[in-house]
Amino acid sequence: MKRILIVEDDLSSRKFLFKFMSRFGDCDLVVDGLEAIDAYLLAGQEGSPYDLICLDVMMPKIDGIQVLKTIRDLEQQNGITEKERSKIIMTTVLGETQTVQAAFDYGCNAYASKPIDIAKLTEVLGKIGFYEEPL
Repeated sequence: MKRILIVEDDLSSRKFLFKFMSRFGDCDLVVDGLEAIDAYLLAGQEGSPYDLICLDVMMPKIDGIQVLKTIRDLEQQNGITEKERSKIIMTTVLGETQTVQAAFDYGCNAYASKPIDIAKLTEVLGKIGFYEEPL
C-alpha cells in the first residue's frame, strides 16, 4: 500500500484531504513544516518513505516551500533518484505566480489550489503517475 503524508495546518482542509486521499493509501497527518520534516525523516529511517506528500504552502514554523526544498535536498544527499523520490503536490489558496514558480523550481510535481476540487486533484494524481484510473 502506498504511503501518503498530508501536511496541512487548517483542520477542515486536513480532514477533507485525509478522507479523499485515504482511498489511495495509508495517510499520516501533520500540522506544520517542522512535523513534516520529522515525519519524512522518520519514514526514511523506517525504510518506508512516503510515495506522495500533499504540502500546504502557508504554515506555521516552516512554510511549505522551505519544507519542499529541505526534502529535495535530503533526497539528493541520500542518493535517491528522481524516479524513487516522493511525489509532492503543493496545496494553497495562493495563486501567486511567484509562489507557484518557486515550488516548481524546488521540485514539486504538481500544484492544487484551495478549495480542493476532487476531479482536478484526481486528474493531477493521474498526471504525476501516482494513480491510474480504473478502466
